[in-house]
Amino acid sequence: MPVSPAMAEDLAHEVGALYRDAEGALLELLARALEEDIESPRWAELKLASIGNLRTAVEQVADALQTDTTGAVRRALVTAYNRGRQAAVAELGALDTGRELVARDTVPNAPAVDRLAASMAEDTRPLYQRITRAVVDTYRRIVARASGTQLLTGMTRRQASQRALDQFAGQGITGFVDSAGRRWEMASYAEMAVRSVTARAAVEGHIDALAEIRVGLVIVSDAPLECPLCRPWEGEILTLGPTSGPHTVRLPNELDHGRTTVAVHVAGSLVEARAAGLFHPNCRHSLSAYLPGVTTRPPHHGTPNTTYEDTQRQREIERLIRRWKRVQSAAMDDAARRKAGAKVRQWQAAQRAHVAAHPHLRRKPAREQIGSAR
Repeated sequence: MPVSPAMAEDLAHEVGALYRDAEGALLELLARALEEDIESPRWAELKLASIGNLRTAVEQVADALQTDTTGAVRRALVTAYNRGRQAAVAELGALDTGRELVARDTVPNAPAVDRLAASMAEDTRPLYQRITRAVVDTYRRIVARASGTQLLTGMTRRQASQRALDQFAGQGITGFVDSAGRRWEMASYAEMAVRSVTARAAVEGHIDALAEIRVGLVIVSDAPLECPLCRPWEGEILTLGPTSGPHTVRLPNELDHGRTTVAVHVAGSLVEARAAGLFHPNCRHSLSAYLPGVTTRPPHHGTPNTTYEDTQRQREIERLIRRWKRVQSAAMDDAARRKAGAKVRQWQAAQRAHVAAHPHLRRKPAREQIGSAR
């Protein structure tokens, strides 16, 4: 059974749900804080005086989120690692080549799990550091903008506050920017990070299992609608060792138990391929053990009338649906809620039309929920 990032994809849902709930709670908290006493002539003064209460409430949400996430991530990593190992057991058992691999679970404190958990904690630490400041700073800006706009344009305080709140909700709680300069919603970034690290855990479990019986080569699947980063590695053989770059080796033929040898062209190392982008978040490719003389290259999957660009348009529509759902959750009155709801339905209809026009695409409702990974 090949191993792929998709094998551990469901494990990110629990963590993603925690962040989605937290993001929704923070938006509602901000909307309620702004709406309170909104008809009072002293509204701006009251809002600035209550910043301390808002900060305390936000910190409570952030602390609870971090505590819950730590346990959920560790459980997900252990499960993903073991899934990768079990995949190797099933795969080699199905080939019936005489190689035996023991089916067993790793213990929760396995070094690989500890290392990946530490990596996840490092990747998401900036989120927790930004949550309170992002919400409180936005609260200050909305109060100042609503007061000034009312004087200059005659727009009501509620209308001005809702407009500013809509802009904030559309962007997401933190507007977190990663090392590549990409802007992320808080929940989207967290779920992406979890999906990435659990995928790595599954692959490492698979690799560690293969290493026990000295299988040193793997082959990459051919996946439909591949992205430019993965395309160079499709159907290629990779070494699990340190040797990088294309090279050819002669190895014992597993089909006749090593009585002859076969030439094997190796495209590079797995480390090299992953550094170049293979197994990025949302990657559809998988790895399986390569046994000389036994394993054949995977068939090419054609996708007529659908391109990689079509998949990216689907992702764009999903982001727009999520954006308007966030705006809807931050609505301060029924009129604003109905307006945002109409936008949600508009983009959902666009999604249905886009998927219907491209038979190889499948709609994924979970990706249209607030906080789903992009």
